[in-house]
Amino acid sequence: MSSSVLAVRCQNVVKVYATGEQKVTALNGVNLDIAMGELMMLVGPSGCGKTTLISVIAGILDQDGGRCEVFGEDLLNMSNQHKLAFRARHIGFVFQAFNLLPSLSAAENVSVPLIINGMKRAEAERKAAAVLEQVGLGARVKALSSELSGGQQQRVAIARALVHSPRLIVCDEPTSSLDHETGRNVMTLLKDVALHKDRTLVIVTHDARIFDFADRIAEMDDGHIVGVKGGR
Repeated sequence: MSSSVLAVRCQNVVKVYATGEQKVTALNGVNLDIAMGELMMLVGPSGCGKTTLISVIAGILDQDGGRCEVFGEDLLNMSNQHKLAFRARHIGFVFQAFNLLPSLSAAENVSVPLIINGMKRAEAERKAAAVLEQVGLGARVKALSSELSGGQQQRVAIARALVHSPRLIVCDEPTSSLDHETGRNVMTLLKDVALHKDRTLVIVTHDARIFDFADRIAEMDDGHIVGVKGGR
């Protein structure tokens, strides 16, 4: 794969967590290329490094060794200000716990990335309402997130990740708390609404029921990529 078509390139990425004198190597020389327009899933046992890897890719964590490029940019060498601006513009993150603000409406939660990017509140909430309509929540734009069901909160979290049109969307266990039908509906939504030739999805999952949505599946174990399956 030439670098011109890559969304993400990880080369020998290392991440070590230290607690007192104890050190745990979460990533131990990860090598992975992810193409533009691809839906890549990361799978493997709990504690194998999946969430750490997507946090490095999304610029939430700094690695301790190796190189991680996103759209050709080396995140580790960015200033904090540059990294925050880069993430705000190019990356959407769907957290496993949703991370919605309970005192805000669905539209207000979704508008947060736009406001961070400098859009005026009224315009941001109008755009947020349009994206909520796309994910099937047009009738719930004014509802507080605390008034929504788990599945509806998941859709708000997806809308928030999409609203600023990021080129990379990273999802941590997006179907883990959902029943089979709802989980597949969420994946269909992600693939239909979020995935385009110039946009990439990286999804951490334990849910074998959704593996068929992936273009490729990278299997992790003990901080390594141990195999990649799929057609690219």
